[in-house]
Amino acid sequence: MKIDRDSYGSLALIYGISITVAVLLQLFVSNPLIVWPSMALLLWFCIWQTAFFRVPRRKRNGNGNLVTSVADGRVVIVEKTVEQEVLKRECLQISVYMNFFDVHSNFWPADGTVLKYEYHPGDHFYASHPKASVLNEHTCVLMKNPEGKEILFKQIAGGFARRIACHADPGQNVCAGSQCGIIKFGSRIDMFLPLDAKVNVRIGELVRASETILAEI
Repeated sequence: MKIDRDSYGSLALIYGISITVAVLLQLFVSNPLIVWPSMALLLWFCIWQTAFFRVPRRKRNGNGNLVTSVADGRVVIVEKTVEQEVLKRECLQISVYMNFFDVHSNFWPADGTVLKYEYHPGDHFYASHPKASVLNEHTCVLMKNPEGKEILFKQIAGGFARRIACHADPGQNVCAGSQCGIIKFGSRIDMFLPLDAKVNVRIGELVRASETILAEI
């Protein structure tokens, strides 16, 4: 396990604030029934945030045709839809929602080549909002597998997320199961696949990035 490289600054800020609060508690609060529970809470918060920004070691189950989840979380959408931002055609959409306690590192869903990367600033509605994929801050990553089938996924910031990191560059060859970025705090991944993809998950199912096979194309 390692810490996401784009999260060092966030963790430094969290640790700095926590240490400052701990020192102030020791200096200005004499009641141990307040000081020690507060110190324990600060320690728990630091441990949780460190775990939150970790990049776990995961088994690689994806390949050029088996598409794995980009993120840990719960499947909230499995449906046919018209993707109007990049592909502009009918696709199969699979969306995964990440809560505060899920690992937020993201992983490439399949082997292939990046065709396009776009970053879109925007609002910060809750990730469950119907228009979140269009109105919220988000990225669009279009890639193709070795057989030329296109896969599009969007990293969508949620109500509390204020930072998306994505390591995608057009022309880049990528490997399923390696890290492609991170979204900080509650957020969502929307994935758009060819209509003939064979879906392997259902709404409500918990999935793990790089390990859970969402579909076969």
